[in-house]
Amino acid sequence: QVQLVESGGGLVQAGGSLRLSCAASGSIFRVNAMGWYRQAPGKQRELVAACTRGGSTNYADSVKGRFTISRDNAKDTVYLQMNSLTPEDTAVYYCFAGFSATIVTTWGQGTQVTVSS
Repeated sequence: QVQLVESGGGLVQAGGSLRLSCAASGSIFRVNAMGWYRQAPGKQRELVAACTRGGSTNYADSVKGRFTISRDNAKDTVYLQMNSLTPEDTAVYYCFAGFSATIVTTWGQGTQVTVSS
């Protein structure tokens, strides 16, 4: 079993920045990919960014150039630095862990990010 604990969400004005953190514990050896999905009201959950244990990353087109994912394997923690936030980034952000960004075995509890205009 893997457990994920998220932190760092909140309210920010458009153009501002936030950093999300997600710490994993438990059977970490089973985890290759970690990252973030988000779900806005009335919309499907979508992949935001993912990072493998080897350091490969991928991003949604909508966040490229604004968001940066990083991973500290020694701390089993993944970070999402979000810059130049817009109201369209408002959503609940869910940390995930799994074999890949599409084979998810564990979800975090979700953290709200709200960007005001």
